[in-house]
Amino acid sequence: MASARKRIWGWYFFDWASQPYNTLLLTFIFGPYFAEIARGYYMGEGLEPEAAKAAAQAYWGWGLAIASLSIAVLAPILGAIADGTGRRLIWVWVFSAFYVIGSMGLWWVAPGGDAGMLFWAVCLFGIGFIGMEFATIFTNALMPSLTQADDLGAVSGSGFAFGYLGGLLALILMLLFFAEGADSGKTLLGTEPLFGLDPEAREGTRAVGPFAAIWYVVFMIPFFLWVKEPRTDARPLHVGRAFASLRDLLRSLRFRTSLAAYLASSLFYRDALNALYGFGGVYASGVLGWSIIQIGIFGIVGAVTAMVAAFIGGRADKAFGPKPVIITSIIVLICVCGVIVGMTRESLWGFAMDPASGLPDQIFFACGALIGAAGGSLQAASRTMMARHTSPDRATEAFGLYALSGKVASFMAPALIALATMASGSQRIGIAPLILLFLIGLVLLFWVKPKGEMPA
Repeated sequence: MASARKRIWGWYFFDWASQPYNTLLLTFIFGPYFAEIARGYYMGEGLEPEAAKAAAQAYWGWGLAIASLSIAVLAPILGAIADGTGRRLIWVWVFSAFYVIGSMGLWWVAPGGDAGMLFWAVCLFGIGFIGMEFATIFTNALMPSLTQADDLGAVSGSGFAFGYLGGLLALILMLLFFAEGADSGKTLLGTEPLFGLDPEAREGTRAVGPFAAIWYVVFMIPFFLWVKEPRTDARPLHVGRAFASLRDLLRSLRFRTSLAAYLASSLFYRDALNALYGFGGVYASGVLGWSIIQIGIFGIVGAVTAMVAAFIGGRADKAFGPKPVIITSIIVLICVCGVIVGMTRESLWGFAMDPASGLPDQIFFACGALIGAAGGSLQAASRTMMARHTSPDRATEAFGLYALSGKVASFMAPALIALATMASGSQRIGIAPLILLFLIGLVLLFWVKPKGEMPA
C-alpha cells in the first residue's frame, strides 16, 4: 500500500499528465491552428477575411458547446453510479482511453481540408475533451480522502501548480522542437520540426495531438501505481439505486443554501473562465494577427503565472479559506475581459495606439499573465470549496454535480460567444458575454459560507 505522501504525489501526477490538453490543444496550439485552417476554408468559400475569422470562431464555439453539454448531462449520473459501486479508478481508466484516442486523432487534421475535415476535427477534439473532463471528475473525487480538511487548500493548490508546470514544460517542448510558424516553417529555435516532419503540411503543429496523448500515457503511470481507492466493500452496480441517490442529493439542495449557491455561482464563473481559455488563442490569432509561435510564447507567460499563483493561492486558501481567493480572482478576470473587449491593434476603448508598435501585443501579454494567475488560483480554490461541501463517500456524486455546474455554463458560454460573434461580426465583441457570466458568479457567492458545510 502506497504511503499517504506517495498517494498525494500520485494524485498530483494526474494534473501533470492531463494539463497539456488544456494548454496545448484547447488554448495555445491546436485551437489557434484550427482557427487558421477554418479561416482558410471559409475564405475559399468566398467569405471576406473578417467574416471568415468570425465564422471560424463560431464553429469552434459550437463544437465546444456540444462537448460541454454532453459532459453536463452525464457527469452527475456517472458520479452517482461510481459512488454506488464504491469504485472510481475504473472510470479513470475508461475516460483516459477517450483522452488518448481523441488527441491522437488530431494528427489527421491537415490544412486545405473541406467541411468534413472541420467536422471531424471538432469531433475528435470533443472526444478527448470529454475524456479529460470525466477523468478529472473521478480524480477530484479522491481528494477528500487524501488528507485532513484543513490541508485540502494546500493540496489542491499544489496539484494545480504541479499540473501547470507540466503544461508549461510540454508547451516549451512543442514550441522548441515541433510547432512551426505558418509563414516561416520554422520552430522557435529557427529549425525545421524534428523527425523530418513536413512544415508545409504543418506536420509539426499537427504532432501536438500525438504528443499530448503520449505525454498522458507516460505520466499517468505514477497515478495508477500510487493512487489506490479507500478500502470499501465492493458493491454491485445498481442503476436504480444510483439514480435515487442522485435524486435525493438534488432534492437536498433546497435545504443546503451554501452548496446550492456555490454550484450556481461556479456554473457561471468557471465556465466563463473555460471559455476564456478556449478562445484566448483564437482571439490572438484573429484580432491581433499572432502566429502559432507568438501564441505559444503567450501561453508560456500565462502558464508560469498560473503555476506560481496556484501555489501561492493554495497557501492563501489554507490561511484564509477558498472564498476570498475566489472573489479576488473573479474581479481580476472581469477587468481583463474589459480590456480584451475594448482592444484592437489601433485603439483601447477609444484611446489610439500605433498598430505598428508593440504596445497592443504587450497589453495582451499582460492580460495573459493575469488570466493565468487568476485562473490558476480560481481553479484550485474552487476545487477546495467543493470538497468543503461533501464527504469522501459521496465525493464522486458531488463532484459530478460540480462538473454539471461547470459544464452547463460552459455550454452557454461558447454558445453566447458564437451568437455574439455572429451578430456583431466581430471576434472582439464576441467575448463580451463573459463579463456578465463572471458578474453573476460573483454575486451568487454572497450566499456561500466561507467554510462550506464543515463544522464552524
